[in-house]
Amino acid sequence: MFSPALIGRAAAVLGGYRERAWRIATAESCTGGLVAGLLTEIPGSSDVIERGFVTYSNEAKVGLLGVPGELLAEHGAVSDPVARAMAEGALLRSNAHVAVSITGVAGPGGGSARKPVGLVHFGIAAEGRPAGHLERRYGDLGRSAIRLAAVEDALELLESALR
Repeated sequence: MFSPALIGRAAAVLGGYRERAWRIATAESCTGGLVAGLLTEIPGSSDVIERGFVTYSNEAKVGLLGVPGELLAEHGAVSDPVARAMAEGALLRSNAHVAVSITGVAGPGGGSARKPVGLVHFGIAAEGRPAGHLERRYGDLGRSAIRLAAVEDALELLESALR
C-alpha cells in the first residue's frame, strides 16, 4: 500500500522516537487513519505508537479530542485553530509524548473558494512545547493523492518534533 521509501522514512521516525522512549498519538480526519496505518506497517511499532484517533465528524473531534464546539463553529473543522486543538487533545487524551493531527478537504467535493479541495491543516503537539501548525494547499490532485501527500507531511512533522 505504501511505497518502500515512505515505509523506510516511517521506520526511521519510529527509531528516533524509540531512542528517546517517546510515544506517538495521531488525530486524523481527512486521512482516516492512514498515518497510523503507515506507522503500524512497521513491525515492532507498538512500543512507539500509543494510539490513533480517527475523528472524521465534528462530534468526534469534540467528544474524543475535546475540541471546543465554539472553535469549530467559528473557524470550521479545516482550520489552523482546530488542527492545533486536535493535536493538543490527542496529547492530553493519551500517554503519548508527541501528537500529530490532520484536517482537510480531500475532495472531490466539499471545497469552497475559501477552503478549496486540497487545503489541509496539520497540528503538532509535544510535551512542554506550544502546539505548532502547518498549512498545505496541494490543489485538486485527486482524493488519494491529497491524502497520501498529507501522510507524507504528517511524517515530516513527526520528524521535526525529534529535532
